[in-house]
Amino acid sequence: MTTVALKADERIDQLYSKTIQIIQSPTVFSFSLDAVLLGAFAQVPKAAKTRTVDLCAGNGAVGLFVSSTTRGHITEVELQPRLADMAQRSIQLNDLDDQLSVLNVDLLTVTETIPKDSVDVVLCNPPYFKDQPASQKNPNPHLAIARHEITANLAQIMAVTSDLLKMNGKAYFVHRPERLDDLFRTMAQHRLAPKRLRFVHPKADREANMVLIEMIKDGKPNGVRVLPPVIVYQADGSYGEEVHQLLYGN
Repeated sequence: MTTVALKADERIDQLYSKTIQIIQSPTVFSFSLDAVLLGAFAQVPKAAKTRTVDLCAGNGAVGLFVSSTTRGHITEVELQPRLADMAQRSIQLNDLDDQLSVLNVDLLTVTETIPKDSVDVVLCNPPYFKDQPASQKNPNPHLAIARHEITANLAQIMAVTSDLLKMNGKAYFVHRPERLDDLFRTMAQHRLAPKRLRFVHPKADREANMVLIEMIKDGKPNGVRVLPPVIVYQADGSYGEEVHQLLYGN
């Protein structure tokens, strides 16, 4: 792998199941399990002509995780310059410059660079929480933007997703179950039909705290499939078999 310079607060973490190394920063941004699960859930065509866009890319984790499943190009779209720089250096670190690129732009303007109706797959790990005046936000602006809909709300992100996708193109999101009503409503408003759902539970006896969603542009209504759940931890606190394999391999 290529050697890259790290800033004082950065470290390199490895997803051992994929030999992918990613630059992380506890004071700016670190990917978490939701990014790993989204990367595993997404079904990106293998063909070299496939065009994938990762919105709200952060440090580029989701795009890097799916890079081994396709020969197509992946564009990481990230608003914050520091995170975009981390993503770019992680791409260099993994010698993937020919396959991945970073756009440091506001996702609301991304169709000025990437043509509408030109993308096969959109990936997105968006901010989960509405930007409500009374809501308590992280004092760290990097983390606040990543977690709250400060720079783009769900409806705007869905509109951009639909604009980018070709007819019958697919999008893969991870979000919170309590936002499903918002998700389904905004998807319908922007020609996106849900096709697969998978709920993620911290433990088998706990309520789901994440949901993975596959949607298709201009897809037929109904026909939603609910897949078996992901159980993150076993009763003894160790990772469940599936999650352990995603993180560490066999």
